Order: sequence, then C-alpha cells, then structure tokens
Amino acid sequence: MNALDIFRGKPFGLGGVPFGNEFSYVTDEVAYATIEAAWQAGVRYYDTSPWYGLGLAERRLGTFLHRQTRSEYVLSSKVGKLLRASRDNNAKDYFPFTPSPNNLRYDYTADGVKRSIEDSLQRLGVDALDVVFVHDLSPDNPWLPGPWEEQFDIARNGAFPALSRLRDEGVIKGWGLGVNSPEPILKLMDVADANVCLLARQYSLIYHEKALHQVFPKARERGMSFVVGSSLNAGFISGSARFNYGKENYKIPAEAIQKRERLGAVAARHGVELRTAALQFSIAPDVAVALVVGCSNPQQVLADYTSLKTEIPEMFWSDLRSEGLIENDAAVPPEDVTNK
Repeated sequence: MNALDIFRGKPFGLGGVPFGNEFSYVTDEVAYATIEAAWQAGVRYYDTSPWYGLGLAERRLGTFLHRQTRSEYVLSSKVGKLLRASRDNNAKDYFPFTPSPNNLRYDYTADGVKRSIEDSLQRLGVDALDVVFVHDLSPDNPWLPGPWEEQFDIARNGAFPALSRLRDEGVIKGWGLGVNSPEPILKLMDVADANVCLLARQYSLIYHEKALHQVFPKARERGMSFVVGSSLNAGFISGSARFNYGKENYKIPAEAIQKRERLGAVAARHGVELRTAALQFSIAPDVAVALVVGCSNPQQVLADYTSLKTEIPEMFWSDLRSEGLIENDAAVPPEDVTNK
C-alpha cells in the first residue's frame, strides 16, 4: 500500500515519548487528558514504542485507543527491543521517571519482530498495528549490543523480510526504519522494499540539509515516504532548554541557539509563531506524509494541532530563504497543509 494512502487526511500524529515519562513525570491523569484532547480535536494518528518508558507509553495509549473503533485511526509502534518483567529490572537506567517493571533486550531477528508485535498488541489492547518501524538501528544509538552495521545485517536477514511478509499478507500496511540519522535509511533503500520510515531529528528548521539533499532524492526514486519526527527538535524550537533527546540544560550546540534566535527574529517581524512555522515546514516536502509530535499536556497538543491550520504569509518563507535560514530548494507549505 502506498504510504500516502495510509496517512491520507491524518497528517498530525500524537507521539508517545512524553507518555513514557522520558523527560519528566507525567501522571496518568494528564496523559489520558492529553490523548483525549487530541482525539476530540480530530487527531487520528498515534505513534508509540515499547521503548518509551519500557512499556508505559503503550499501556497508557492503549487504555484510550482500545475503546475506539479501530478503523478510525492509524497506529504505529516499533520493533527491535523486547521487554521482560523482572523484580531486578533496569528500567530506571534508561528512564528514571518510569515505574516500568521491565528489562530491555535488543532483537532484530524475524522471531524478535513477531514477538515484539504480539507484545505491543497486548499492551495496547488492540488487534492490529498499521505501521511498524524498526527502532534505533542507527550509529547514534549508544545501547546497541554491537556495531550498528552488524545489527543492521541481523535485521536485513531477519526483521526486514519478516515485515515485508506481514505487509504482503495484509497484517500490517507499512514498515520501515525509525531512526535519528540518514545512513541507515539510505542503506535500507538499497536492500529492502520498505515503504515508510520515521525520519526523526533530520528535517527541521534547525537542520534539514542532509535529508533534503541526500535522503529525499533517493526516496523519490525508490518510492519511499516519511513520517517526520522531532520537527521542534524536542521542543527546542518553541523555547525548551532541551535540544533533541538530550537532557535538559545539557550543552546545546551554539549554532543551533544562534539559528533559533535568527529564525525567531524573522518570525516576530511577520507575526508568525516559530512553532507554527516549524511544524508546517517539516510536513511540506512531497515525500512527507505525516508528522509525529510529542505533547505532555492538553494545551500543547491543541496548540500544535492548531499550528497546522494557521496561515503563514509567503513573505515569511521568502525572508528565511534570503537570509540563508532554509535551503533555497526546500519545500514550503501550501495554504492548507492538512490536505495531506
């Protein structure tokens, strides 16, 4: 199935990272209220992973979604990391704010993929996933049990053909990688027939050159589409003291801070909210079918969802180009990006 058909009319996805308490405590009440607010606003795409809080995000999201009509929404989760409950669990080594009872084990084999999907469905309380991303099979992942190329070869012979079979059998609608760097996606397009990848941290107002000039041209040749994640660089663009997935107040690259200031100056000149511009910029490319945005409370999800429906003057984008803040060949949004 064409990835555009999977996500048609659902360009905004609610991401599960905050519901796993990755950066801070989020209570059950706030998590459920956030998901409810997204649903009431019209959000019909939800993304999660066993990794987020080592099961916590999937359980929370499933508590809400299992009561909805399954055909009304798109749901994606991830494979490559298996969870097993243990009294001596190491969950807090990864997520200090999670109450998860689980240990983590990487497994990119075919059997590992099947086990991971079955486990996710049980935690979510639903009968099917629409899209499956092979998670964090990337050179930036410090917790891989071996070199990323070695783990990629395991997935090439195990996870990748298993997911293609599941898609061909109609069990899932799409699969690809969910990674933070371009190298694995470029390699994937040479060795497998994946149809949609989660492109995280790679296409935002702060950084987009590699994705634009290296990944997107090849994707067009191979028929690959993308869900774009972290278009706000984990809230950095909208003013957070955190950049990407680093801890709060860690050393943020000086060039990122300087670029945010310059972007903010142009936005202020045109009366544009920088968050709105960032979200619309990341969904604008022809190969982008949806965004995944992490929101910790109902106010954030409503503000972000509203951003996709807010008109931005053409001169704003012209000024970003003339000041060298976006690439000249980068797509800018049409009047209504929600038509995707």
